Amino acid sequence: MGKKLNSGAAMLTGVAMLTACSVKNVSYSKDVQQILSKNCSECHAPGKPGFEASGLDTTGYPSLMKGGKFGPLVKPGDAFTSALNMLVEGRAHPSIRMPHGKEKLSSGDVETLKVWVSEGAKNN
Repeated sequence: MGKKLNSGAAMLTGVAMLTACSVKNVSYSKDVQQILSKNCSECHAPGKPGFEASGLDTTGYPSLMKGGKFGPLVKPGDAFTSALNMLVEGRAHPSIRMPHGKEKLSSGDVETLKVWVSEGAKNN
């Protein structure tokens, strides 16, 4: 029985490592902008309810990096404490999970945003 447990643990570790390595070199213009346009900019653009409430505009890189009324949304290089990642991963209070009132982002989109921030949140 011990052998099965060890091989199972090894297999899970291997799957976790492959998953963690599956997304690399994320581009703002090719990857992140599309996620934000599809899921965030409907509300977080000037004149929209999310913008009025938070001051956050997700329609372009400069405005995204500027943040909103509650401070910066993205901490380049630090996906763990970056508000963007906390909000879309569901690590913030449920009342402010994003996208608000909609389905959660796919795990692939969440991972893409996480890697982009971890890689320095570059305007590439």
